[in-house]
Amino acid sequence: MLIVGQTSIASPLVTHPAGILAVLLAVLAIIFRLHDHPTGRRFFLVVPVVVFCYFVPTTLSTLNVIPIESPLYDWVKAFVLPASLVLLTLSLDVGGIVRLGPRAGLMLLAGTAGIVVGGPLAYLIWKPWLPDEAWRTIAYLAGSWIGGSANAVALQRACDVSDAAISPIIIVDVAIVNLWTGVLLFLAARHVRMDRRLKADASAIRLLESEMREFQDRVVRPASLNDLLYVVAIGFGAAWAGHALAAAMMRVALFAAIGAYLNEFAWTVIIVTTIGVLLSFTRMRALEGAGASKIGTLMLYLLVACIGAGADFRRIGESGVFLGLGATWIAIHVVIIFAAGRLIRAPFFFIAVGSQANIGGAASSSIVAGSFNPVLAPVGVLLAIAGYVLGTYAGLLCVTLCRWVDGL
Repeated sequence: MLIVGQTSIASPLVTHPAGILAVLLAVLAIIFRLHDHPTGRRFFLVVPVVVFCYFVPTTLSTLNVIPIESPLYDWVKAFVLPASLVLLTLSLDVGGIVRLGPRAGLMLLAGTAGIVVGGPLAYLIWKPWLPDEAWRTIAYLAGSWIGGSANAVALQRACDVSDAAISPIIIVDVAIVNLWTGVLLFLAARHVRMDRRLKADASAIRLLESEMREFQDRVVRPASLNDLLYVVAIGFGAAWAGHALAAAMMRVALFAAIGAYLNEFAWTVIIVTTIGVLLSFTRMRALEGAGASKIGTLMLYLLVACIGAGADFRRIGESGVFLGLGATWIAIHVVIIFAAGRLIRAPFFFIAVGSQANIGGAASSSIVAGSFNPVLAPVGVLLAIAGYVLGTYAGLLCVTLCRWVDGL
């Protein structure tokens, strides 16, 4: 037990990484066991199973059963995420993704526009209660909500903001992203209803899903021990190769110079996704019949649980007025991306993934895309990679507009 002043802070009940892993896997097993029960199946039609995979670990960390920070969470994000992306991409129908058309990219750009416009509008609304030159502090959010952490740090440095000054902003970032991801996962289970309201044509997405199911039915077979070993070896082998190649690239002057836009982990995601796409053109694609995407999906749900466990909603109050600014900012983003989606009749899938590719990143956008159907997870990754590229440029424009508002 840690004593701070007169306040005692108890250590979490389970702290060892192996114990935390056991708890999270047990949570997932119980949730899916309930999902298979007839009564549970009806309940999960209302609240999708992935929402519980996300927020039950959050509840456990909030109640101090498991820690908010653990080497396990870092390892899962560093290696299990890339491994899952390879296995989910292994059976990719590249032609089917191309046939999805340009609306996915348009929704990504609409989401970016929502952040660029939402920042200065939210700043104008909350300006009377914000500290002086708060536009510098929220530069971190502008980078994070368009690209990712590398873009956020790049803008933080560009605006000469200390790490201590952005502490409340990081809390806002984590809280808003987790809550919005939960909302998107909830709505994803109702995507057919959402598409009807948007008057959207989702036929290309349904066709891709149908083609992938037909392929899976055609190659399905009882998985042998060799099959499972191949699947796991490919997943983690590609994850290791992605990290090794990304680290080597960062030692090259050209790639180091653009590290503020695409950091080492961003390159890892790009590399493992490329490996998965290339393998989808080989006979390795037949490993889908032995359950490659099922193992990748298991890894993805473990990632969901780890991300949820890392959210600490007890600290929201520390961020004060910045939390209101962040909520307003996201609300404007949501209005703009939904309006754009309605205008071009984009399926809700593109709206959800386009939003998350901006607000979250590769991990959470693949989770949201995969919640519609695991075969669609690579679409989320591809959009998130584009978001990394846009992050700093669009973020700088957003910060410039906020600075202009500050001078009014």
